[in-house]
Amino acid sequence: MLNLSPFALLIASLFLLPVVSMAQNLGNQSKQSFKKKIRITVGAKYLLYLPVDYGKDKKKRWPLIMFLHGSGESGDNLDIVAKHGLPQLIAEGKEFPFIIVSPQASSADRGWDNDMLNALLDTIMKNYRVDKDRVYITGLSMGGYGTWSFAIAHPDRFAAIAPVSAGGNASKVYKLKDVPVWVFHGALDTTVPLQEDQNMANALKAAGGNVKFTIYPDLGHDCWTQTYENQKLYDWFLKHKLAK
Repeated sequence: MLNLSPFALLIASLFLLPVVSMAQNLGNQSKQSFKKKIRITVGAKYLLYLPVDYGKDKKKRWPLIMFLHGSGESGDNLDIVAKHGLPQLIAEGKEFPFIIVSPQASSADRGWDNDMLNALLDTIMKNYRVDKDRVYITGLSMGGYGTWSFAIAHPDRFAAIAPVSAGGNASKVYKLKDVPVWVFHGALDTTVPLQEDQNMANALKAAGGNVKFTIYPDLGHDCWTQTYENQKLYDWFLKHKLAK
């Protein structure tokens, strides 16, 4: 009989345990899980708009709107982000009482990355005088999907959201039950069917959410031009703050 020291027995057991564990699972499947912290690097180009009076009052903090473009403005040419929506209006000379950040998605195939958007929002809020209780997000088409997705992933970050011509995961939209939502969609949309946003709105209402839904009976996919030219949207944003 072998006379092993306690240390030798410990070493032997370390080698034997995996074998025993594997033997127990041979021919079967068992439930397992793992957790590991990893580091990722994210980044994006973006357009940044600061109100004309920004910085005059050193104590004033400004509401912020994050705008997410559609698939056609993806890539690495930042100029095309100003093709539609808020960046277009700013390029045409419209002034806003908001800080507006308009990032560019690198690929339409990959869509919007919530980790990137979250890191960008952190960066802007750290470096500029943002009112953390009045942060909003809106987007059109792919950007509308990104609006739903990012807000669902981080509902505590937004005082209100406005997705346009989009849809999302209706099974998770209950997470926005405490976030005011104004949805916009064209009834004649053949790119993203009206039912996509309708499903989101219905599920959110069923969860007790605060939902407005504007349907344009005579508009197709591009209902964002009319939406973003409507001052009532920006007035509606400013009515909402994060609940304390």
